[in-house]
Amino acid sequence: MVTEEQVKERLEEVLVPGVKRSLVMLNLVRQIVVSGHKVDITLAVAALDESAQHWIKDEIAVIVGKLPDVDSVAVEFVDTKPEEINQIRNIVAIMSGKGGVGKSLIASLVAVALNRQGNQVGILDADITGPSIPRMFGITQRPSGSSNGILPVLSKSGIEVMSFNLLLPQEDDCVIWRGPLISKAVTQFWQEVLWGRLDYLIVDLPPGTADVPLTVMQVIPISGVIVVFTPQDLVDMIVKKAINMAHKMGKSVLGVVENMSYLDVPEIGKKIEIFGRSKGEEMARVANAPLLGQLPIDPELAKLCDQGDIERYNAGAFIAMSETLAQTLSPVTPQAKNSLA
Repeated sequence: MVTEEQVKERLEEVLVPGVKRSLVMLNLVRQIVVSGHKVDITLAVAALDESAQHWIKDEIAVIVGKLPDVDSVAVEFVDTKPEEINQIRNIVAIMSGKGGVGKSLIASLVAVALNRQGNQVGILDADITGPSIPRMFGITQRPSGSSNGILPVLSKSGIEVMSFNLLLPQEDDCVIWRGPLISKAVTQFWQEVLWGRLDYLIVDLPPGTADVPLTVMQVIPISGVIVVFTPQDLVDMIVKKAINMAHKMGKSVLGVVENMSYLDVPEIGKKIEIFGRSKGEEMARVANAPLLGQLPIDPELAKLCDQGDIERYNAGAFIAMSETLAQTLSPVTPQAKNSLA
């Protein structure tokens, strides 16, 4: 007789339209009951619209129906909200004390690095008024979903991405909202996006320590934060404000990243510190956290971001940061009931 595990293995083959992840990876499978030659499968509706439900039901009937000794397959959908079924092991917020330091860039590179290491990764772009994540990944597809929730868009390498910019009629449309409304939108992204099972969700915060960073740290079970800065005296004080905010909110600083640390000029064999002496070690001491990386000003990286191909970046400093990330983030543990592995 066929087993529940055999049925589950077949359900791994059913990819949800729009996001192209399996029913199992999106954690939509609620129950499998095998009774003689009959298989009953219960799935969560979550962000699936009616057309997706019909397609999935037909696909399951074909795929599971091919198992030996299976004569009939029944599929039932139950009304479930995304936040009730999301299973996210680690949620890492990327923050900075001020804008212009490349925070969104680092958030994207952290996601790329973790994805290359075999993790299931998502990015929540919480910078509602200044979103740049979709452009760097070359994503223009609008998210699909239903009245219950939204399906994120998958990048070329399989990173789930949700950004408010993907919901706008035009990517250059501006969002002229006050803080409370922006904070509410971020909360809705957390509650209504179907992430499914993820090892890491990277949250790209807007700069500063105001409404949205505060909302994220209060509403979302952040495992810890990574602080991004550039080597300037002006940034020094502001970075310390961001670190102090994380500590006051009871969030661990998992590490710091110095962006635009230097310009590598191979023709003369020198690294030019355009913005001044590196502050990487100093900021790491202030945060009592490891220095995860020191990334240079790299024209090749800028080019790839403009082309929407950030996932192709593979320079030496990035590889070094990726290795440090693997060592640093592995012990991060979940902090909420809907973040269980």
